[in-house]
Formats: sequence, structure tokens, C-alpha cells
Amino acid sequence: MPAAPDSTPITYAVGDIHGSLSKLRGLISRCEQHANGRSMTLVFLGDYIDRGPQSCGVIDCLIDLWSRLGDRVITLQGNHEGMLLEVIDGTMPNEFWLLQGGADTLRSYGIDDPRELPRQHVDWLRTLRLSYDDGRRLFVHAGIDPERPLHAQTAHDMVWIREPFLSDERDHGRLIVHGHTPVRTGTPDVRGNRVNLDTGAVFGGPLTAGVFASGQTPPIAFLQAR
Repeated sequence: MPAAPDSTPITYAVGDIHGSLSKLRGLISRCEQHANGRSMTLVFLGDYIDRGPQSCGVIDCLIDLWSRLGDRVITLQGNHEGMLLEVIDGTMPNEFWLLQGGADTLRSYGIDDPRELPRQHVDWLRTLRLSYDDGRRLFVHAGIDPERPLHAQTAHDMVWIREPFLSDERDHGRLIVHGHTPVRTGTPDVRGNRVNLDTGAVFGGPLTAGVFASGQTPPIAFLQAR
């Protein structure tokens, strides 16, 4: 008799997309093929917009994915989504965001003013969460402040921090799965206490998903779309 299919739930964590729609579609397809019928959760680590050419299409794709898979799709806020919301709310100057790739986002929508973004997209941006804890791993956009316990992390650090987080070698009580700081080699940065999945998709690198099984903490594989 053929072996029964593996029923172990599996999680795919996807690094920074930055308007790279074709890579996103290709990676979602790879994840679905890899899952091969298993229960699948997709965790997106933020920075869906800016710098790349198809920010509008990326958000449409993620909204459509959520409509199909519901709470099996978890979307975190990155610093670029945070900046856009601050611009819309009038708490950040347009100029700063535009220099960080916001001009590319407006171009993808065919508009000149971020306040003209579709209401559905703005409402979706406001639903983005700061972290996701599955009991073994903490998924965040940028990282954590290693001097604070996990329950006391600030929103700013979770979407903006680099140092001292990147250099800290302590056990944080969870494996921290993050993006935000591009790894220019195109290969995820795997440490004992963290995994960086931002492999610079918008800079010509691949878009990467880390594959995590429910029974073990480190990633069991990586999938990429180029």
C-alpha cells in the first residue's frame, strides 16, 4: 500500500516583497506545491509596497489570498506600510516616504496623492498586525529589542530595529523570524536565535519563504522565486 500523505501542519514565512508581484505569485505557487495537501499557514513579514513596480498588485494578491484561505494567511506590518499610514494620517511628511520608495507605490496606482488610495487597500493596511507567535517562533518584520522581554516589545522596534538585535546571540525564548535587513547574497541568514528571510527581492535577489514544521523550531527548508 502507498504511504499515507504527511498530515503535519506547515508554515511558510515570506520575506520582504516590495512590489515584486511576479516573484510573489511564483513563490505562493511553490508553497502550495510543496504543501501537497497539508494544512498550510502563510505568514508574510511586511514591506509589501514601495521601491518595486507593482505595489498595488501585491496588495490585491494578498487580499485575494486572504479571501481564499482566511486565517491561514497572516500579514504583518512592515516599516513601509507604517510610513504610508502615517502619511495618510498626516503624522509624517510625504517627502520622507516618497524618498523611501513611496513614489513607486503611487505610480503603481496611477495616482499622485496617497490619500487617493482605494479605501479597501487602506482598510487592509490598518488590519496588519505587528507579530505572530506560534509557540516556537516569533514572526516580526524587523526584529526585537533584546533587552526587553517578548511581551514588552514596542511597535517601533518590531518594524524598524536593526542593531543591537542583529548582533545579539542570546536565546530570546523564541526563534525570531524576520526580514527588513536585506541579505545581499540571496541566501537567508540563519542564526541560532533568528532567521532573516529578506533576500533582496526588489534589488534583483530572490523572494524567499522559510518552511517551518510544527514539531521542530528551525526551518526545515527554504523556497525561492526569482
